[in-house]
Amino acid sequence: MKSIVEQEIQKSEQEKLEDKKMFRSMFWRSWTINMSRTGAYQYHAAGLMYTLLPVINRYYKTDKEKADALVRHTTWYNATMHLNNLITGIVAAMEKTNAESDGTFDPSSITAVKTSLMGPISGIGDSFFWGILRVIAAGIGISIAATGSPLGALVFLLLYNIPAFIIHYYMLHVGYSLGTNFIKKVYESGAMKIITKASSTLGLMMVGSMTASHVKFKTILKVAVKGTKDPIMIQKYLDQLFIGLVPLLVTLLAFWLIRNKRVNVNWVMLGIIVVCVLLGFLGVV
Repeated sequence: MKSIVEQEIQKSEQEKLEDKKMFRSMFWRSWTINMSRTGAYQYHAAGLMYTLLPVINRYYKTDKEKADALVRHTTWYNATMHLNNLITGIVAAMEKTNAESDGTFDPSSITAVKTSLMGPISGIGDSFFWGILRVIAAGIGISIAATGSPLGALVFLLLYNIPAFIIHYYMLHVGYSLGTNFIKKVYESGAMKIITKASSTLGLMMVGSMTASHVKFKTILKVAVKGTKDPIMIQKYLDQLFIGLVPLLVTLLAFWLIRNKRVNVNWVMLGIIVVCVLLGFLGVV
């Protein structure tokens, strides 16, 4: 019979092989994250769920646990493509910890940490990939193409995609390793509650900024005033006195319907489209 040491070594080697297989599967699946734009509410969630399936299927034992993990990641998700694997790796480590914790781990912290990392990671990723790497690669490629060489386009693609591909691969491993140590230290220090609270606050701030940036309402209604040549434009006074009030009310109504009345988000979106079409026919917008 094998000694305990030999069994442990064999078990460790088997886990390493399974880890490699899991990482390889997650890496190729992760390319679907930024291609899975399923809507304003879920955004890239479908691709993230698909990427995390190897982790979920490996560590969770029951169908209910797997379903709960998948539902947890149906929320809005977006980060710079080649750095989002850092978040994916951390989330994978947290899912593993949750599966092995026997109920002592707070699953809501997974969503909180994921949400809190999207902004900083995107800020760094957008600056580096779009503002630095792409500009440098394009500059070199254009210089070569200006000489009449067809290699200019190829050089641009290689200079940009080779570093991006490498970073995309290793961020997954870095995130997973960082996640395991990070979770352990944070839980031991009792800082997870603070992080969760701060992440929730940051998430609300993101929702507020998204509402102000993406939800628009412009009315063409005007009121004629006797004795004056120019009519009163309603939108002008909305912008002066209640700027952003209508988009805020629409957002709060949608949130109330989804959260309190359990209305499916697709019905809410369809309702908004129908109302917009009707307002257009009536000459309101």
